[in-house]
Amino acid sequence: MKISRSVVYTNVALRLLVVAALATDAVVHFRLAPSYQLANPGGIGQGNLFYLEAAAAILVALYVLVRGSRPAFFAALLVTGSALAAVLLSTYVDLPAIGPIPSMYEPVWFFEKTLSAIAEGFGAVVSIVGLRVSGFIRTPGRRRHPRDRLHAGGT
Repeated sequence: MKISRSVVYTNVALRLLVVAALATDAVVHFRLAPSYQLANPGGIGQGNLFYLEAAAAILVALYVLVRGSRPAFFAALLVTGSALAAVLLSTYVDLPAIGPIPSMYEPVWFFEKTLSAIAEGFGAVVSIVGLRVSGFIRTPGRRRHPRDRLHAGGT
């Protein structure tokens, strides 16, 4: 089966966009982590959670860059989607500490937080497009068999 150049170029472009979003997410979390860890220097702390998020973003970015497969786009969707959900939840919902995980309520937006939220949202959307292009997400409707195109007069 021959894959067209446009499909290959689309996959490469989607991979690079997802990697850029994950890299932005990782850099912002690495930069913010030390100051957030000051509130809980001996425990899990929000800073350590930021380090874990940054590490996950880097690992998945490398996976997407190297493979660009359905599982890679799905992993990117999990990382970016969960990070976006966490930033939105911590901004708009005042959740108490849950066991060793501290309360992370912070009802203000600032540049780095906004940048990471935009990157995470963008990364999630592009990951969904990557899943769609790779055939993981199918649009509803009748599936066409290749021989149907011959009967319809198509190429």
